[in-house]
Amino acid sequence: MSRLAPNGLARAAVRFKPASFAGTFVALMMSALIVSACGILLETGARASVPAERYGRAAVVVAADQYAHLVTGSGDGRSDSPGLLPDIARVDAVLAHRAARVPQVNSAVPDFTFPVRRDGRALTGHGWGSHAFTGAVLVSGTAPRTGEVVLDATAAKAAVGDTIALETATGRAEFRVSGLAKAGTGDVPRGATGWFSDAQAPVLAGHPGKADAIAVLARTGADTDDVADAVEKALTGTRAHVYTGDDRGAVEEHGLGYAKETLTGIGGSFGGIATVVAVFTAAGTVALSVGQRAREFALLRAIGATPRQIRRAVAAEALLVAPLAGLAGCLPGIGLAQWWFGQLKDRGAIPEAVDLHVSFIPLVVAVALGLLTALAAGWAAGRRPARTKPGQALTDASVERLRPGVIRTGLGIGAVVGGAFLTGLAARSAGDDAANAALGVVMLFMLAVALLGPLVARLCATLFGLALRDRSAAVSLAAANSRTNARRMASAITPIVLAMAFASTLVFLHTSETHVATRQLRAGVIADHVVTDPVGLPADTVARAARLPGVDAAVGLLETQVLVPVGSGGDRWLQGAATQGISGSGAQLAKVQDLDVRGGSLDRVGRGRIAIDKTLATSAHVGIGDRLPLYLPDGTKARPEVVAVYGRGLGLPAVTMDRASLATHVTSGFDSTLLVRGGDAGALALLGKVTDASGYAAARNTDSELNVWANYTMAALLGGFAAVAAANTLVMTVLDRRRELGMLRLVGATRLQVMRMLRWEGLLVATTGVLLGTTIAVTTLIPMTRGLTGESPYIPPLLYGVFAATAIGLGLLAVTLPARAVLRDGRA
Repeated sequence: MSRLAPNGLARAAVRFKPASFAGTFVALMMSALIVSACGILLETGARASVPAERYGRAAVVVAADQYAHLVTGSGDGRSDSPGLLPDIARVDAVLAHRAARVPQVNSAVPDFTFPVRRDGRALTGHGWGSHAFTGAVLVSGTAPRTGEVVLDATAAKAAVGDTIALETATGRAEFRVSGLAKAGTGDVPRGATGWFSDAQAPVLAGHPGKADAIAVLARTGADTDDVADAVEKALTGTRAHVYTGDDRGAVEEHGLGYAKETLTGIGGSFGGIATVVAVFTAAGTVALSVGQRAREFALLRAIGATPRQIRRAVAAEALLVAPLAGLAGCLPGIGLAQWWFGQLKDRGAIPEAVDLHVSFIPLVVAVALGLLTALAAGWAAGRRPARTKPGQALTDASVERLRPGVIRTGLGIGAVVGGAFLTGLAARSAGDDAANAALGVVMLFMLAVALLGPLVARLCATLFGLALRDRSAAVSLAAANSRTNARRMASAITPIVLAMAFASTLVFLHTSETHVATRQLRAGVIADHVVTDPVGLPADTVARAARLPGVDAAVGLLETQVLVPVGSGGDRWLQGAATQGISGSGAQLAKVQDLDVRGGSLDRVGRGRIAIDKTLATSAHVGIGDRLPLYLPDGTKARPEVVAVYGRGLGLPAVTMDRASLATHVTSGFDSTLLVRGGDAGALALLGKVTDASGYAAARNTDSELNVWANYTMAALLGGFAAVAAANTLVMTVLDRRRELGMLRLVGATRLQVMRMLRWEGLLVATTGVLLGTTIAVTTLIPMTRGLTGESPYIPPLLYGVFAATAIGLGLLAVTLPARAVLRDGRA
């Protein structure tokens, strides 16, 4: 490392060429900012946990694995693709007896949690046995027996001995209030609570014989690890899992799994792309900074500096700038991660109990990555001046090379060919296969632009000059400058291309999906009335609606998700698919919902028979008559027959099945929506909130707010980073042209003429970047949106105009401001 210690030459370069190193500093700082922020979110996702509240008094908790596992291959090629279950996987309640027989166990209590309705208000139902670990105590009365309930004393609105009507998944029934209780510390605040007998609770929950979890209470003085090992041994072969410590919190907080997936998705998937963009841009800026000093390096070679000394000087400069820039970027990176994490928590994507985890690991990675990027880019850019013979060095430095190297050109052509191949592959794929291939398209074409940038820049400058050759001398001079200094122009174009390509792809992918989904939803819901209730519709709602005068059809929808294996060969994974369980027949559904059936018949939908969207059918490689393997919301495996394929699975659920096959596999057995044809809205208002199809569509679009925010935030971060990098590069190139601009002033050009030339150059750079970025985005979006939606991309003209105008305006501003400063300087 001592060989790389900053020497006097490196320190002098930083002192006397501050503009060049300031640009490098900004690029490396921005790189560290985005890498550290994504790294912090990734680490938080990997380490996220919540303290046990409900199970805080239980030494051990027994629960089912909350992931479905798709295993492919065998031997060394065996892979396991886990998918988080949409609902809770449950365990057999009888396992509590086996756990209770463990010597160090005092008791083992099955736990049940389920929704209950009372006079239109929501209650949380539990088995009374849970009081043993939550701390709930009777205030009056006795423990409940079958047909009885204990109510929360703070919200009972009933006395001991009263009879009240309650609605559960099994329907409406009357219960005698046997007692009033005070909720314990383990009863997580979720509104009013009702406790039922442990024998009746699983039936009322809709899952006879099943428990959400089993709380194991250890004897005083027992070692938790010993108890956990003994319980695990006692339950061998049951597929039940044993949890201790903070893992108990994950059992009671199902949202933790989604939070971990969200954070690792942002920090890993998006963070990976953002890191590539950041490193890509920072490396280009470092290479530009080194290239701008080719004349100085040539002079050093002419007066006897060895290649080793040149390389050492470049490395030493990186050691001077990169660590400081990395540290400066990590501080706002922590702030960005905190803001992003807070926004996700405010939008309900992360449980309140999860905290942001900030450690030194992502910060060190960000600084080290910046340093390695600076060293690698500096080494690559400094190879030519270092190895050039002293007598030839000044000659080479005074004239830019007309062609990029053979290796660089070959790699660039290879990237173009690879991008074209993946474009064709994406066009032939569907669903996530198309999206994955399209991601490779944008990355390869971006690499091609960077490698072939000088050739592209020279071609664009030539076309620009030909198109505007009769305008003015400033235009001609701008085109000639750009052709002659194509490398300089390419270094400014690349960040603009990055900004336009990635921001346009993220934003317009969302607009395309939303456009198609909204149109499908509006066309698909043909019911006259839509009835909803935030706490779920009672079990008899469909029957009550069907009996109303003038009602032709009434269909209840139980909405959830299932997991479907998609992909092909060894590259398969579990994809979540929105699912609706329908009450009634397919013929009745057709009266209130037009799914745009492409094949088969909805009349056959029933037990063991489903209808699915055409895109899902393509991704899962099934057709009418085939059996589709899937995981129901609680992880139960099923292989229903596909009896119909329809075309509106983006705006409407992608899977349609009978309600009875779905109800026993979800936590809430209440329908979320009732679609009614005919009848009067006033009469239906007694059942819930009534709206028409357009109002229902508008409400559903509002529910996707989190996805909208996430897409726009990622686009703003990537686009903003690339835009700052583009402005930084343009400022560097203008400030480095002080001598050139001074020469123009000496030969008689006025400041206005020089400014016009520079504005035209900035316009050429920005316009070229916008056009190339747009081309890459469209090339990526076409196969991606056709695979995901079956249609071409939807690009709102006004939004695209804002993107293009911003990029062009930023390019002109980044040229104009430093140019004015240079021209005001007496040396220019």
